[in-house]
Amino acid sequence: MAKRRSKRFQRELQALEHLKSSKREVSVTEAISSIISACSLKFEPTLDAVFNLNIDPKKGDQNVRGACPLPYGLGKEIKVAVFARGSKAEEARKAGADYVGAEDLVASVLDGNLDFQTVIATPDCMALIAKVGKILGPRGLMPSPKTGTVTLDVENAVREAKAGKVEFKNDKGGSVHVPVGKVSFGVEKLEANLKAIASAIQRAKPAAVKGNFIKSVFVSHSQGPSVRVRIADLVA
Repeated sequence: MAKRRSKRFQRELQALEHLKSSKREVSVTEAISSIISACSLKFEPTLDAVFNLNIDPKKGDQNVRGACPLPYGLGKEIKVAVFARGSKAEEARKAGADYVGAEDLVASVLDGNLDFQTVIATPDCMALIAKVGKILGPRGLMPSPKTGTVTLDVENAVREAKAGKVEFKNDKGGSVHVPVGKVSFGVEKLEANLKAIASAIQRAKPAAVKGNFIKSVFVSHSQGPSVRVRIADLVA
């Protein structure tokens, strides 16, 4: 059974219909501005983006994963857990990490304490983290060198995460879903964040992929209709 759309969604869809029917792609500025104008939610939503990529997710050498510091962050508090020992653990605490530890942090996670959105680890703690891989993995929290979350530069990694660094990874359909920032940021800041994300995704293009990498990009707020934006506005 098709999901019934709310009256609010229908109103927003109607307000954006001219962008969806008269043009195949619209400028990033126009798309974001129109979505902000049409939004009628009673709470502050996040602008989201979907990048549809020219990859075959079934092939290991075509999977895409990475991270991107956002110029204006995400507009929300990010709690960070760091698996580290000794001087690196102290470095993480001074940088503002919310949870720091090694064996004790593993025990905390096993007890169900998952009040964090980013996990960072020093290389020597990766074997330790394997004990909670089945818990962190499905939640997209496993640290990785590709996203800069397995590192000896703990201070910088924590500061970037707290400032609003986003991680991205393609799904089984070959698309990347990523938050861009609060709608209240306004067009200029959201556009800057979106361009930063697009550039990071483009740089993550696998060597095995030939031709155009980003097939299409859609933006929407978290509970609204989407608008297809012009790729040329995002990636030179």
